[in-house]
Amino acid sequence: MARVLELNYFPIKGCAGVSAADVSVTPAGLAFDRSFMVVSPEGVFRSQRRDPRLALVRPSVLGGGEVLRLAAEGFEPVEFEVAAAGPGRPVEMFGVPYRGIDQGEAAAAWLSAVVGDPCRLVRVPADHDRVTDGLTPGTSGFADSSAVHLLSAASLAGLNERMVVAGAVALPMARFRPNIVVDGWDEPHVEDGLRRLRVGDVELGYTKLAIRCAVTTVDQESGVKRGPEPLRSLAKYRRAAQGGVAFGVKFAVTRVGKVSVGDEVSVLEWGESEL
Repeated sequence: MARVLELNYFPIKGCAGVSAADVSVTPAGLAFDRSFMVVSPEGVFRSQRRDPRLALVRPSVLGGGEVLRLAAEGFEPVEFEVAAAGPGRPVEMFGVPYRGIDQGEAAAAWLSAVVGDPCRLVRVPADHDRVTDGLTPGTSGFADSSAVHLLSAASLAGLNERMVVAGAVALPMARFRPNIVVDGWDEPHVEDGLRRLRVGDVELGYTKLAIRCAVTTVDQESGVKRGPEPLRSLAKYRRAAQGGVAFGVKFAVTRVGKVSVGDEVSVLEWGESEL
């Protein structure tokens, strides 16, 4: 029987995640997931692809979302009230224009010091009407694409086995930044064939494979790139037809509710792997 092993949400796109035992799931994914984004002064989003030090930023959502706390080793933490409304500023992610609510000078100065380049912090506006791509229509905040990223413990175990045999070091699940980690499947990549599933009160619809990028080469504890793994190993057996390497799957939320660690993962519909 497959069950939820981990639940993780990432309040600020590209920054450290928060592990939880119970999470509410909205149409845009786990509550507060990718609700904020770090951008350049020109509004272009920052990610660990170019700014690996974002991994050092450990955000905490307090007061039901009214306060955000930012912490990083070697820096004095900062707390501020979240600006949820107001005039939006133009921001850009993968060349697509959006709007974000700027979170002020204190957040900007603190993030600029940690990252080492000028930064602003923006929040998803209330009227954010993004439509995500893939097999199942959906929405998300500032995630790369779909609302929920799922990965199985068996898939990571299979990758690590290959890497160790090749003389590389096994990697932790944190390298892949999944929202939901599933345990209980005997074989790696069972998740490739999922099309509809129920977890707790929530139902999810498959959108597409998760194509991995250079963020997986960043040590999430030190904020330093350690490449070329895992991309080198994945390229040997997980090449996707659309290009790149696939590891894990993405979902849209088709029914909101609550998910808890230990919940059974019930598969409502299977399909063929796109790999």
